[in-house]
Amino acid sequence: MTNSKAASTAPLQGVATLAVSLALMACAGPGGHPKDPLEPLNRATFRFNDAADQYVMRPVAQVYDQAPLPLKVGVGNFFGNIGDLWIGVNNLLQGKFVDGVSDGGRFLINSTVGLLGVFDIATEIGLEKHDEDLGQTLGVWGVGDGPYIVLPFLGSSNLRDSVGLYVDLSADPVWQVKEVATRNSLSGLRFTNRRAALLGADTTADQAALDKYGYMRSFYMQYRLNQIYDGQPPRMKDPDDDEAGADDAVPSPVPAASPASPDKKENQE
Repeated sequence: MTNSKAASTAPLQGVATLAVSLALMACAGPGGHPKDPLEPLNRATFRFNDAADQYVMRPVAQVYDQAPLPLKVGVGNFFGNIGDLWIGVNNLLQGKFVDGVSDGGRFLINSTVGLLGVFDIATEIGLEKHDEDLGQTLGVWGVGDGPYIVLPFLGSSNLRDSVGLYVDLSADPVWQVKEVATRNSLSGLRFTNRRAALLGADTTADQAALDKYGYMRSFYMQYRLNQIYDGQPPRMKDPDDDEAGADDAVPSPVPAASPASPDKKENQE
């Protein structure tokens, strides 16, 4: 039991330790982008992630993508239903009470009538799927994003979102499964399902940018700002725009392109 508990909390402790370490390292000196003082380290991590994706994650996702569409939809619905309760908590913390109650209703309906969320009945009857996390909640509360960070395997983040991720994972029912094999299998299936959904988007990034790292950094910053303000962010100048040319301009963030939030609505009602 002790070994199982230690294995369950190890990834969460790793995220927290990494976030604190990167925050301290950010004092070492700024890079070319004011929000990216860790750019040399981030670029090295980005190259590692890119190689891991090219040789492991993308091939696995491509194999999974050959599965029947109803199976893939059911898997996505199942994991989406698991997240609805925590999404509802964050909506309540952000003062969006109607959305928070709606999220609770989604979970109740899909967990019962929808057979543990395999069928998204709630959407069919008009309960919209939302996408909130603690990083967004902290942003709504006025917490600054801090330095840009590239996390191993997880990709783009920042200090605020990394701290939020630690709490998000702590509240994730999948990470609370005590049996290590089952927990790892569920986590791998969820990640593979999300990666398969992005098989078209990754080629767009490869072809659109002369500097893929800069492209993904700018996209992430704009995307998260868009999420925090529910599709109506204030106009802010991105330092990358001064260096971007016509061939590597960053498009407006599209919520559906994020693996962590495929069903995010663009405007808060």
